[in-house]
Amino acid sequence: MKAVLVRKFGEPGEVEVADLPDPEVKDNSVLIDVRASAINYPDLLVIRGKYQNLPQLPFTPGKDAAGVVVTVGPSVHHIRPGDRVVAHMEYGAYASRVLVPEDRCEILPGAIPFDDAAAMGLPFQTAFFALMERARFAAGETVLVTGASGGVGAAALQLVRAFGGKAIAAVNRPQQAEQARADGASHIVDLSMPDLREALREQVFEVTQGHGVDIVLDTLGGDVFGAAIRALGWCGRAVVIGFAGGQISQIKANYLLVKNIEVSGLQWSDYRDRQPKRVGLAQQKLHELFEKGLIRPRIALRLPADKAANGLEAVDTRAVAGRVILHF
Repeated sequence: MKAVLVRKFGEPGEVEVADLPDPEVKDNSVLIDVRASAINYPDLLVIRGKYQNLPQLPFTPGKDAAGVVVTVGPSVHHIRPGDRVVAHMEYGAYASRVLVPEDRCEILPGAIPFDDAAAMGLPFQTAFFALMERARFAAGETVLVTGASGGVGAAALQLVRAFGGKAIAAVNRPQQAEQARADGASHIVDLSMPDLREALREQVFEVTQGHGVDIVLDTLGGDVFGAAIRALGWCGRAVVIGFAGGQISQIKANYLLVKNIEVSGLQWSDYRDRQPKRVGLAQQKLHELFEKGLIRPRIALRLPADKAANGLEAVDTRAVAGRVILHF
């Protein structure tokens, strides 16, 4: 099989493509002929050796893949050869064939293309669990989404709209606003304004008639999180998803007390590993929303596997506004 290989932790442009033996099918595992894999921002961290969970070298990166089942192990009961599936894994998706446990893949409806299935993957699962599980979203609520131009942010905007809420997108550049509106944002707030701590709250209060938002979904961290939490209304909920801005968020507990605010964190891979059935149910719901035309990942670039380094560098430098898909 063909696979992208990381022999040492370093820069994304240093990955190589190698020919490796097909994985050996065992027990409850499923061997998938991969048709599409998606590049995710955390893949860059793994490749650089800066992620919380690092595989042993050498390894194949990648967390999302979609394809057709080739064969299954003797303990597999619900998936059959020939099934179209989408798979979630910690690493290994950048390969023409992947081996995953049965509970890490879901049947893919025929109406969903492989590219879209792989592209939804981690961002939509993360946004779904942040919104529905950690923040306990209810229809009619208002949600502030930071990092709205990123994969998780764009997915969150679409899900808020699909579930009957109002989404406010926080962006850094004017050109991001148009896409955020297309993804479902009813209002845009500007993160580039001076004195962000005050400016963000003022912008949010203006569009919420002084009430603040019910939920903050934050992927950026640092000063943005500090400003966003002040834009929460009474009994608001904030979910820490990541620190793409480069700084870890700091929380002042007295502010939580004064406004009865909740702050929680989301490590989606824990749900994948500890409660795969819940991930499967979420995936089914995402498939339903896709088939109804309520959500759709934004695919910016499709590349052959031997151009994986180019795709990784495009994501790293933010040269693309959307998902990058690898074909095998």
